Amino acid sequence: MGRLRRKWRPSLGFVLGGGLAGTLALSLLGLIALRYLGPEIGFRNAAGLLAIMIGCATGLLGYLLVRLLLRPISALAAYSGAIEQGQHANPPEHYGTQELSRLAGSVLGMADTLQRREASIRVFADHVTHELKTPVTAIRAAGELLAEADDFSDQDRALLQQILGASGQMQQQLSALNDVAAARVLEHHGATTLDDLADEMRASFPKLTLNIDGADQNLPLAASGLRVVLQQLLDNAGRHGAGRVSLSAKPGQLVVQDDGSGISDGNRGRIFDPFFTTAREQGGTGMGLTIAANLLGAHGGQISLKPSETGTRFDIVFPKG
Repeated sequence: MGRLRRKWRPSLGFVLGGGLAGTLALSLLGLIALRYLGPEIGFRNAAGLLAIMIGCATGLLGYLLVRLLLRPISALAAYSGAIEQGQHANPPEHYGTQELSRLAGSVLGMADTLQRREASIRVFADHVTHELKTPVTAIRAAGELLAEADDFSDQDRALLQQILGASGQMQQQLSALNDVAAARVLEHHGATTLDDLADEMRASFPKLTLNIDGADQNLPLAASGLRVVLQQLLDNAGRHGAGRVSLSAKPGQLVVQDDGSGISDGNRGRIFDPFFTTAREQGGTGMGLTIAANLLGAHGGQISLKPSETGTRFDIVFPKG
C-alpha cells in the first residue's frame, strides 16, 4: 500500500492553465469562424455548426478535468473515509496530477501507519484480556461459592462482597478494553544514536558489558522509543545468563548480539508471542519482546531473530526515509 505507479502526470497548474486557455481559445475561434462562415453558409447555419463544435470541445475539456481532478479527489476522499471508519478499502488506482499524486502518497502512507498501529494495539488488547479473563473468573467463582457459607461474620462477609465487587469491575474493564482499544500508541518519531543512550543503559544494567559499534550512527527512532526497545532486549539477555551484549548500528539497521544461553529451536518461533517466557521463575512476564516488536511495528520497523553460533542475535530494520 502507498506505492504509486510511476508514470508521467501533468501538473495542476498545467491542467488549470490549459482549461482556461482552451475556453478562451474556443470563444475567440468561434467569433472568427462565425465572421467568415456566416456569409458562406448563412449565419444561422454557421452558428449551429459552431455550437456543436464548441460543445464537443467543451465536453472534451470537461472529461479531462473530471479524469484528472474530480475522480482522483473523490476516490481519495472515499478511501480516507473508509479507513477512518475502520473498513477495508483498496487504494485509488488513478491520481491525476503530480500534486494529487504526492498528496495520495502521503495519505496512503499515513493510512498504512495507522492500520499497523491499530493492529498492534488490538492484538495486545486481545491477548491481555484473554490471559486475565480466566483468573478473574476463577476469583469471582470462588467468591460466590464462599458467599453461600453460613459461618461468616459480618466483617468477613463485607470483605467478601468487596472481593466480588472488585472482580466484577475487573471483568467490566477487560470487556471495555476490547471495545475501546484505539489506534493510539506513544509517538516516538525522530532520530537518535546509541551514544545518546549508552550511559543510561550501562547504569540500568550494571551486570552487562556493552560493546557499541557505530555509536554515532543516526537511527530513525526517537530516544524514548529506542530506550524502550533496548531495555526489553537487554533485560531479556540478562535473564538468560548473558554477561556481554554487542550493539552494532548501521544505516537503517541495529544488531543486538549477546553471549547468553541462546534460544532453543523449539522456542524460536514463539518468542514474540505475548506471555511466552522461559524465565518466569526469574520474574519474566513474556511481554518484553512483544512490546519491542509492537513499538517497532507501529513505526514501520521490524525485529527478527537471526541464527547465531553463540547466544542470541536480534536484527532490527528501520524503514527507509
